[in-house]
Amino acid sequence: MSVNVNRSVSDQFYRYKMPRLIAKVEGKGNGIKTVIVNMVDVAKALNRPPTYPTKFFGCELGAQTQFDAKNDRYIVNGSHEASKLQDMLDGFIRKFVLCHECDNPETDLHVNPKKQTIGNSCKACGYRGMLDTRHKLCTFILKNPPENESGYVKKEKKNRKKDKENGSSSGEAGNHDDIDAPEAVDRDDDDEDWAEETDEEAQRRRMEEISEHAKNLTLTKDLEKTLEERVNMFYNFVKQKKEDGAIDTADKEILAEAERLDVKAMGPLILSELLFDENIREQIKKYKRHYLRFCHNNKKAQKYLLGGFECLVKLHQAQLLPRVPIVLKDLYDADLLEEDVILAWAEKVSKKYVSKELAKEIHARAAPFVKWLKEAEEESEGSEEEEPEEDENVEVVYCSSARELKVETVTPEKADNKEEDDIDIDAI
Repeated sequence: MSVNVNRSVSDQFYRYKMPRLIAKVEGKGNGIKTVIVNMVDVAKALNRPPTYPTKFFGCELGAQTQFDAKNDRYIVNGSHEASKLQDMLDGFIRKFVLCHECDNPETDLHVNPKKQTIGNSCKACGYRGMLDTRHKLCTFILKNPPENESGYVKKEKKNRKKDKENGSSSGEAGNHDDIDAPEAVDRDDDDEDWAEETDEEAQRRRMEEISEHAKNLTLTKDLEKTLEERVNMFYNFVKQKKEDGAIDTADKEILAEAERLDVKAMGPLILSELLFDENIREQIKKYKRHYLRFCHNNKKAQKYLLGGFECLVKLHQAQLLPRVPIVLKDLYDADLLEEDVILAWAEKVSKKYVSKELAKEIHARAAPFVKWLKEAEEESEGSEEEEPEEDENVEVVYCSSARELKVETVTPEKADNKEEDDIDIDAI
């Protein structure tokens, strides 16, 4: 069954179709993997190598990928549903297939590994532009350009060289039926462009472009590193801020660096090592803003914060072990930990950060706070159920001599006898 390449278009007569993804889960346990059975056919419909969408899935899911071109097997580690991968494919199509002007998929990629740029040209509307190279897949594309594109570039350069030897103009050499690569990607006369404009404004503009390009290259290079290397980079960044005495006002910079290195969830774990010690209760108040930038509505970051607290207890066991429940309450009151995260943590003892014995001791010390948390939750639910009954006899009274509304409790009057409630029809 085929679907529209651009699934936001609901027209059943839409001419650009592709097969629906077919995924097959193989293996068990740590060896479980998802084979995309018809990836070759899907990629052919998109005019992209099958390795590109497969690698895109790996980048988005944080999973490793495997390619076996000879046997047409394209694999993503882990168990993934076909419907989930199909939705994810829409993201790949939007970023790397559809034209940014007309939304048609009749586009070609033009990769220049030397300049670290990826161009995009549309056969339908003639649009030519550059792709944003900050996505992780771009690193893979730059290292593995499309086969037809690399061959085409070599052929084009040979033709230019031959034309120059024969004395023909470069304009004549460019006349061909195929879609040409964007000039920003393939032109060899960049030096001539630089010579055209020498005013200050042009120089400033070029310097900004170079700086932005260098920034993207640095970002891409850092994201290629392992998780451990990126965590160490973040640790050194925060440590330097602390040594420079700029840590108190660097909360935004620290968050930005964590997001740049893609280690935001682990941020509280690193911060706990550098910002907390046996005086954690005072430090929670001091660095509350730093932690909120990571932990607000982020349960994964909150779990790492609990892990950092366990590590801290291990380092200052004599001082902090007796104070476990009060410190947890401080973290809870500061909105750094949510109730359900604490309760989930309390249900299972883990030896991920500390020894099993110490983890059990920490959980035992935390038991009074966990019990209080559960009881507070039950009382809150009970009071919510009783609240409507209490409000039945409350009346808002307006007094002209007063400047504000008064709330009074009104006792319902009981009827003296039933005869007053009866209505005499004849009297009416």
